[in-house]
Amino acid sequence: MSAVLSTASPYRSLLRNAFGRLILVDAEGREHEGVTPVRAHPISAPDEGISLVGVDGHELVWIARLSELPPADRELLESEFAVREFMPEVRAILEVTTFSTPSQWTVDTERGAARFILKSEEDIRRLGEGRLLITSSHGLQFIVPDRFALDRASKRILERFL
Repeated sequence: MSAVLSTASPYRSLLRNAFGRLILVDAEGREHEGVTPVRAHPISAPDEGISLVGVDGHELVWIARLSELPPADRELLESEFAVREFMPEVRAILEVTTFSTPSQWTVDTERGAARFILKSEEDIRRLGEGRLLITSSHGLQFIVPDRFALDRASKRILERFL
């Protein structure tokens, strides 16, 4: 059974303990330690549909919009997402070892250069509106926010794999 958060929220507080774990204090004053925030649509609608899940895997609270939360709670959840949803943004494709798979890719991201293995063409997913999601052989996901905005050389490399 979950509650829906709105501006008048049915919980007392959301905080982080000394060990870095999220704690939700519900309307009755019960503490739920180890709460995990989960986005319903992390790529297409990251601000909408947030579930706060307890350690038992059951939803404790449903948040319709992250932007409607008080600033302190929103910042706490956004910092949690930043750690859990690490997804480097590809700015350019610098080098590909071969145009068949598996191949080693060297890319430039907002965090610097990265190197990964692309196992197959199926590991490049089209998300619509020119966005791509590239999954490395280790499961790390790289996002290309707009493949049409990439430089000419990067576009040429991508065309070979799409």
